[in-house]
Amino acid sequence: MSKRVAVYRKEHFNAAHRLARPDWSDEQNFRVFGKCSLPHYHGHNYELEVKVVGEIDERTGFVMDMKELSDIISDQVLERFDHKNLNLDTEEFKNLNPTAENIVVVIYDLLRPHIKADLELFVRLNETPRNFVEYPA
Repeated sequence: MSKRVAVYRKEHFNAAHRLARPDWSDEQNFRVFGKCSLPHYHGHNYELEVKVVGEIDERTGFVMDMKELSDIISDQVLERFDHKNLNLDTEEFKNLNPTAENIVVVIYDLLRPHIKADLELFVRLNETPRNFVEYPA
């Protein structure tokens, strides 16, 4: 019988962003992105859930040390995005529209190199209590 277990870590960060394409007019951006395109930005209290799936290590009893997972998330995501303007303060979104979909993929790509290759990784990002995205789907 397989001893595959999913472990989760929840974190949160606060960040501002503006959804807009620089090659579109303000009017076109507003038609597509609504109030999220207003030029003075807006913010969210993002809730982040990271799921790691794998076999239980018989030596440690862990799928992954949760302290190590917490440290990775802090170093790779929270330090980079918390209390930042994603459009202006981060390299990742200088040329990438910071939609929830793009943010969750960027977070996954930041975390993946730090999680053992034999472990599956899933990221869920709640932008609001009612809107969330997951990657991979």
